[in-house]
This record gives sequence, structure tokens and C-alpha cells, in this order.
Amino acid sequence: QVQLVESGGGLVQAGGSLRLFCAASGRTSSGYAMGWFRQAPGKEREFVTAINRSGGSTYYADSVKGRFTISRDNAKNTVYLQMNSLKPEDTAVYYCAAGQQLGVLSITSQYVYWGQGTQVTVSS
Repeated sequence: QVQLVESGGGLVQAGGSLRLFCAASGRTSSGYAMGWFRQAPGKEREFVTAINRSGGSTYYADSVKGRFTISRDNAKNTVYLQMNSLKPEDTAVYYCAAGQQLGVLSITSQYVYWGQGTQVTVSS
């Protein structure tokens, strides 16, 4: 069992930056692939980025490529999402997730554990 808690969300102007944190407790997060998803009002949850167990492989949605960076510190059981050059369309609740399959996981159903989400609002 893994518990995930996101933090770091907030209100930022377009062009600004935020860093999200996902703290894992319970079983060590190094045994899981990790990912970030987001859900805007009235829209389905969508994939943002993912990282494999070791942190050596990452994958990004086209909409955030070049602006967002995912990383992890397995010693601290924490996953990070650095978000730069934020746009109003990045406004959403951001969720951290953990999956047990090998590799980099980009599909919602591949993830077993989910955090409660943190709100990111980008003003124009």
C-alpha cells in the first residue's frame, strides 16, 4: 500500500513557474513507476508526464514537452514536477499516481495508487 500526497500548487501568472511535490509513504516509492495527471473542470483526466522506477526514463505529453520536467528522489520517496512557462490552459487539479508495472506508464488504468490532487491555477 502506498499513500501519495501532492503539494506545491497555487495561483501563478502566465509565464510563471511552480514546482509540485508528491510525497509517498507506506511501501517505498522506488518500487513504483510514477506519473502526473491533470483534470480541468468539465474535462477528462489527462496524462502529463511519467518516470520509471529508477528515474532514468521519462515521457511527456506533447502539450507540456519542453516546459515541464519530472524527477524523483527515491531516498526521499518524493517525485517532483517542475512547471515553467505556464499557460492558462495548464489550469487543472494535478494528481500524482503510482503504478506497479515496469517502464514508463502513460495510461490512467496502469496506475494503482492516486493522491488527492493539488490545484494549479494560471491567470492570463
